[in-house]
Amino acid sequence: MTELPLADRADVVLPVVAADLKDALESALFSDDPEAEREALSALVAADPAFLEAWGRLAEVARDDVECYAYARVGYHRGLDALRAAGWGGTGYCRWEHPSNRGFLRCLTALRSAAAALGETDEVERIGHFLHDLDPDWDDSVVDRS
Repeated sequence: MTELPLADRADVVLPVVAADLKDALESALFSDDPEAEREALSALVAADPAFLEAWGRLAEVARDDVECYAYARVGYHRGLDALRAAGWGGTGYCRWEHPSNRGFLRCLTALRSAAAALGETDEVERIGHFLHDLDPDWDDSVVDRS
């Protein structure tokens, strides 16, 4: 397989999430009760299993590394489906600068963190490379701020 020159890679932007889901997510994130937050996020992914941001946030508030890994893995796979539906063919960019891409990238970073906690060093390395392939300017600190 021939590698595409960087200039020939498409910049994929995932579809924007409906405003009501985004509002519900914001409400869930401002809960002072971690269990209530998990329940609200679980309700969001049950209502719309394609809501990548909710999967990523659910992974971030998981009770343990295995639960985090499971939520992040589902979000990652749902994200790959979304990328393909948006025209991504295995190469191309999915940059953090596009807000609608952030849910997928959040799932990917949560998956990498959970894999590290579980001792899955090969997976940690693969995900790190994948993040930089998707966004050559990748910086982990962006996830913490958004």
